Amino acid sequence: MKKYSQGWIIVGWAALALSAMVAGIIAIHGAGEEGARVTIRATARTSFVLFLTAFTATALVRFWPGGLTRWVRANRRYIGVSFGVSHAFHAIGILALAFITSGASIRETDASALVGGLLAYLFIAAMVFTSFDRTAAMLGQKKWQILHTTGMYYLWAIFFISYGERAVVSIFYAPLALLLISAIALRFAASVKRRRLVAAKGA
Repeated sequence: MKKYSQGWIIVGWAALALSAMVAGIIAIHGAGEEGARVTIRATARTSFVLFLTAFTATALVRFWPGGLTRWVRANRRYIGVSFGVSHAFHAIGILALAFITSGASIRETDASALVGGLLAYLFIAAMVFTSFDRTAAMLGQKKWQILHTTGMYYLWAIFFISYGERAVVSIFYAPLALLLISAIALRFAASVKRRRLVAAKGA
């Protein structure tokens, strides 16, 4: 059973589940504007869950070591790539909506949001591309660390701005914004704890 829940197979399962979800949405809502909008919302949520899981993986195991948190930490790379797959479906939904509305959905979007979203996708593409052993080795450990750390925090900021703005007008988004705040606070606390442990060992 382990081989079906470890490593790259996780990305395969994620892609299969996302494909089934999108197919179900199209079957229920159609391949028109409504179907595209529901797909965009649904994939934004799956991306949020996968991103938050990868973002907090190390911090979770530091505070609550156990079978599940160790599994998440060990498979963080594949959860992160699954996030990339989810956001690829999200991009397809955005492009489909733009096509269906003859570009109106793009023209209605604020220019800063378009630029911010494009930069987010560039980070996602770069992070997924360097999630393979060979490409990571080509980039080098230091540059890899800078890319992935910067990318993760940038994506956190994009999610927070998106859900934070929505939380002002809809209470539904408030828990999502609070989860993001909790996630970054947890990472900070885990970093402080690690430094204290290192200092204690060196004393």
